[in-house]
Amino acid sequence: MTGSGGGGRAGIGGPADGAADRTTADGAPAGRILDHLRAREAEMADWLARLVAAESPSHVAESQRPVQALVAARLEAVGLRTRVYPGRRTGGFVFARPPGRPAACQLLVGHTDTVWPLGTLDTMPLEVRGPVMAGPGVFDMKAGLAIMVFALEALRALDLAPAVAPVVLINADEEIGSRESGGHIARLARLADRALILEPGAGEAGALKTARKGIGAFQVVAHGRAAHAGLEPERGASAILELAHVIRRLHDLNDPASGVSVNVGVIEGGLRSNVVAPEARAAVDVRVPTMGHARAVEAAILGLAPTVPGVSLTVTGSIGRRPMERTPANRRLWAAAHAAGRALGLDLAETAVGGGSDGNITSQFTATLDGLGAVGDGAHARHEHVRLDRMAERAALLALLLLAPPLGRAGAVEPVGAGAAKEHHGDTARTGRRQR
Repeated sequence: MTGSGGGGRAGIGGPADGAADRTTADGAPAGRILDHLRAREAEMADWLARLVAAESPSHVAESQRPVQALVAARLEAVGLRTRVYPGRRTGGFVFARPPGRPAACQLLVGHTDTVWPLGTLDTMPLEVRGPVMAGPGVFDMKAGLAIMVFALEALRALDLAPAVAPVVLINADEEIGSRESGGHIARLARLADRALILEPGAGEAGALKTARKGIGAFQVVAHGRAAHAGLEPERGASAILELAHVIRRLHDLNDPASGVSVNVGVIEGGLRSNVVAPEARAAVDVRVPTMGHARAVEAAILGLAPTVPGVSLTVTGSIGRRPMERTPANRRLWAAAHAAGRALGLDLAETAVGGGSDGNITSQFTATLDGLGAVGDGAHARHEHVRLDRMAERAALLALLLLAPPLGRAGAVEPVGAGAAKEHHGDTARTGRRQR
């Protein structure tokens, strides 16, 4: 984690004294925004509890409807034209935009889906223990949705109009790779001055995420020749033996010092213990910090060649989600966030993380800042929780970022049509087959 000077936060219980008197360099009333949101902390917690009580696993499209309805109603109430677009195989997405055709826009991105199956609340109930709320999906990322909504409501209540129009896309397939919604996100990011991603912050400090690794998925299939292992093993060609050699070569691609990881997470193959294996396969996960690493590792994997006579290899896959790097545009947005944090009495920290998000998509096209959601812990884990006493400051930080002047790159936003963008699959999967 890279700190911004001091590496921590000013005061664990809230912003430093004097925040109420501060404004940003652009004159935004930081203290007034924070006071307004602190006065609504109980309301924010109550609404968040409603979101968590509506279970919404990614693979159950109809489960997204109640959460989408709750969010859409509040976005409509702040003056955004809001529509829920159905998905073909997923729960679709909520899209909200100002009336007319604003000259510049900023994109807010979140998701309603969670990794938790229906019925999880029976064994992992919603609980509030002092300043902590626990429950499935509360941290990743229904608290981020509450922060987004209450930040927008604060601006409207205080009659503070952003110079860059906010546009919202909240999908229902982020936890399964944004396969349907990613194309829409990419198209909007091309038009946006910046993208603000409401995924949860990192660690106890709630560090903002200024870099994310790219993610690749590959499958290696070894094609051998079956034979009786006792009677005539020499007539066979073992796919398992070849796969063992391949796994070693894949392991050698790991470079912890530079942040490259290559993990063979699943292997399967063979027919019976007395049969020379005619086929074996491995599923490979790849994480890379930069596009340079992505190209090198992808080429190495797709270039794998067999070493066992009589065995061929088929390798498929790609780096489908490109890394979110610390580009000059992303650094400018981080600087704006750090300045807004100072106006609130916060000493914000930044970090790089290995997991992906829709920020990986937006960062290819516009300035992106991730991790603007809740402070807490336990994403995808039984101890998932958020700090309710940090929600107001996170919403205030987002509100100040929404009020920031343009970074200097934007286009007019257009409505999102049902067929306006192709599904997003990252890079097209590549295939290589080699035989020995």
